[in-house]
Amino acid sequence: MNDRDFINDILTTEKHMTDAYSTALNEASHQDLYQDLSAIAKETQDCQRDLFNVMFQKGWYSFDQAQPQALQQAYQKFSGYKQQLPNGGNVQ
Repeated sequence: MNDRDFINDILTTEKHMTDAYSTALNEASHQDLYQDLSAIAKETQDCQRDLFNVMFQKGWYSFDQAQPQALQQAYQKFSGYKQQLPNGGNVQ
């Protein structure tokens, strides 16, 4: 395994762990347990972000630049969904 494959594998693992911690937080029935899980989840999320940044800086994780027209279309699409929510998506 080269460095890119190794970091990508760790990044994938961290992403799965953040998903698992999210579920655990939703189901924690005791406040102290929730607080401990929350701290661990934050550490895991921060680690995942650091790994992502390393890969991005090395050019191992890249994105195509979105075109303004595509962004506008996505905005309009999801704005329409928002209007379908109760109270137009506004939280009271």
